[in-house]
Amino acid sequence: MTDQAVDTDGVRLSPDPSEDGPFLGRTRELKELRADIERAGLDTLAGKKPPRARVLLIAGRSGSGRTALAEELVRQVADRYPDGVLRARLSEPDGTAVPVERAARELLAALSLPAPAGADEDDLTAALRDALAGRRALLLLDDATGAEQVDALLPDAPESLAVAVSSGPLTGIPDVRPCTLGGLDTKSALELLTRLTGSVRITVDPRAAEGLVEICQGQPAVLLLAGGWLAAHPKAAVADLAKQLHTDGEGAPLDRLFRLVHAGLPAPAARILRLLWLAPAGLVDPHTASALAGCSVGAAHTTLDDLTALGLLRAVDAPLPQYEVPGCLHPLLRAAAQTHERPAELQLARARMLERTVRLLQSCRAAAETDDPQIRERAQGMPRALRFAGPGAAADWLRARRPALLAAARLAVADGELDTLARRLMSQLVRAMVAHFGTQAAAPDLYGVHRLVLDVAERRGLPREKAAALLNLADVDARTGRTAEALVRYRAALDAGREANDPYATGRAMESVGGAHLELGDYDRAADWFGRALAQRLARDEQGDAARLYGRIAAAHTYAGRYGEATRNWRAALAGYRRSGDVAAHARALSELARVQEYAGRPEESLRTCQEAVEWARRAEEERLQAALQLRLADTLERLGDPVAARPHRAAAEGILGQEGLKPSADACEIRSTSAED
Repeated sequence: MTDQAVDTDGVRLSPDPSEDGPFLGRTRELKELRADIERAGLDTLAGKKPPRARVLLIAGRSGSGRTALAEELVRQVADRYPDGVLRARLSEPDGTAVPVERAARELLAALSLPAPAGADEDDLTAALRDALAGRRALLLLDDATGAEQVDALLPDAPESLAVAVSSGPLTGIPDVRPCTLGGLDTKSALELLTRLTGSVRITVDPRAAEGLVEICQGQPAVLLLAGGWLAAHPKAAVADLAKQLHTDGEGAPLDRLFRLVHAGLPAPAARILRLLWLAPAGLVDPHTASALAGCSVGAAHTTLDDLTALGLLRAVDAPLPQYEVPGCLHPLLRAAAQTHERPAELQLARARMLERTVRLLQSCRAAAETDDPQIRERAQGMPRALRFAGPGAAADWLRARRPALLAAARLAVADGELDTLARRLMSQLVRAMVAHFGTQAAAPDLYGVHRLVLDVAERRGLPREKAAALLNLADVDARTGRTAEALVRYRAALDAGREANDPYATGRAMESVGGAHLELGDYDRAADWFGRALAQRLARDEQGDAARLYGRIAAAHTYAGRYGEATRNWRAALAGYRRSGDVAAHARALSELARVQEYAGRPEESLRTCQEAVEWARRAEEERLQAALQLRLADTLERLGDPVAARPHRAAAEGILGQEGLKPSADACEIRSTSAED
């Protein structure tokens, strides 16, 4: 039994889903659902073209097999939808609705389409509709809590189909007929028990077996627990189980059977089971179970396999061992935990789990940052059970556990009593994701984490962390074109930095406020804010940063057409770079000064400055900059009426670009400006 994967919200049993036997029961429901796909909708009958995808609704309480039926329907008709099957779960294990924004982002990710970090619900659902327009796709929207969720995710694609799973009707979505599930028919229920327990005990006492099915009300989740209990008690007759359930007549069948199974577990296993209520997103691995219960990872892994065999967990198809707590059992686990464990013990278990997660994230990050000797040394000092075999194994773990890790951060912040652990967890999660996936790829997830950091900082009155979170959020807003929103956050970060007396945060915020004004075309305010940031850098004798800020002030004056002010500030930047010995920055500043001189109508002066910039670029071994400067020299000489002198410069640029395997283009003339924020 320990090798058997059990779907506790359906009626499929197999170690390999690709080798499933015939789907048990639901013949009538499947026939009705398939007929409903073919049925003409109200728009068609009225002579109109359907504006959106057809919606099928499978309604039933958790544990009725509704998800398994939806998956079987999807399997049967998937070949009719060549643009693929998309899945989204619309509720958390405790029944809380998943925000539409998050569901839309996951669906876009499944389509391998970018979802800008920080985009709101309207933008994301619009992007999803655009992506699915004109396609024949099949959407499975599981555990929907209401019509609003489903409606927001429906594509404007009449040839697509959405299969929604919910506990009740989707009032508000037109032309939806629910397929409401009751229990399995007796024949299918008996076959399900037979698959779990073998045929002998079912056929030797068919009346007792039918009585057990009746007590279980034909509900797949209850039957799976019954079959798991019988398989774990090979000497017990079916009548024995039926009698015990009949004697305990209090509560629904699932409640009674869960109490029986829970009572029969060894004490350590029962405690692990109860504490799985705390597993983020209902996803648990051996480390999570080990930390919750305070036992070894090996013992936790064995227990999880045993619980899976009993139908209490579902094994998840993932590179690493991972299990899912069925939604129908979540309230029962919570009630059992609150009955048998003191509140302080539950809080301690949650704290142990978060602490273990922090250490795993530290190890995960260390696996990717092998060049840092301090990080490598810390990783070697960790227990063997917390180490990863290499960067690939660490990345696989991070990818597989991503939903649970993000859920852990949300739950830790919502708890309100574990803010110190929550802050450490979020810090390590950001670092691990950046180390393995890069800042840009991880940005959508990190944006949500930074918002959580901001929540904690505001709740705890931590102005320095508030400033950092606001700066991070504003940077993403700025990169994704939401400059006005970024400006508001940069100003708030400045206030928080001043409150914390943090010179780095205030200087960074002032410069960023200037950058936002520059992007919005308010060059006077941009120059003013860059000047404030410059004054702070000069007071702290930070010459390199001061030189960069002179360049940003010069850029603002250039955009405003004040070339004299721009020239003076570029010369100040050059002096700063010369003092700091930054050869590459000196070369780029000269190139920008030459550009300003050209704008100011002084081509000969620009030519001399550009030639000087070429020499500095050679010293810095900046080949692309050399090529761009050579092209600019050629263009300037041609404008001055000397095409013969221009040819060697153009040839030199083409030679440099040819060495890099690139073709000369107009883009090569665009030089990286020091006015852009590094």
